[in-house]
Amino acid sequence: MLVCLLMPLGLAGCLERKLSITSEPPGALVYANDIELGRTPLEADFTYYGKYDVRVELEGHEPLRTMASADAPLYEIPPFDLVAMALPFTFEKTVRWHFDLKPMLESTLDSRQLEDELVARARELRGMTLPAESVTTPVQPETAPDAAIEPSSERPNQ
Repeated sequence: MLVCLLMPLGLAGCLERKLSITSEPPGALVYANDIELGRTPLEADFTYYGKYDVRVELEGHEPLRTMASADAPLYEIPPFDLVAMALPFTFEKTVRWHFDLKPMLESTLDSRQLEDELVARARELRGMTLPAESVTTPVQPETAPDAAIEPSSERPNQ
């Protein structure tokens, strides 16, 4: 009789964690915390919930570096996780990540035009949208040599 009561404890449950990762376009190489997971679409097992540093790369597209999170379900938060592990069920959690990659801009411009575009973009980001012709070198303030203060060798009258 006691064996029959203890038998369900031997059938303890299992917690399975999976990442399902897709990208547009497919075929991108995915790294999570600098560990290569494979090419999209892919499924991978993971151990820990939390934030991951994700890098997605595909030839001809801008590389993507971002943070992605895997949030724990209620049954995996202590102390509920002990109960979930003791039940004779398998709990499966699939975290889905999707990444959209932008095509790399191919340009037929020469190096001077590329440099001018880069400078213009930098000015725009700084809020300084001045045309290149209006940029001048800063004027240095003039200092008069006789305006310099020299220490006095005389003692003040006491």
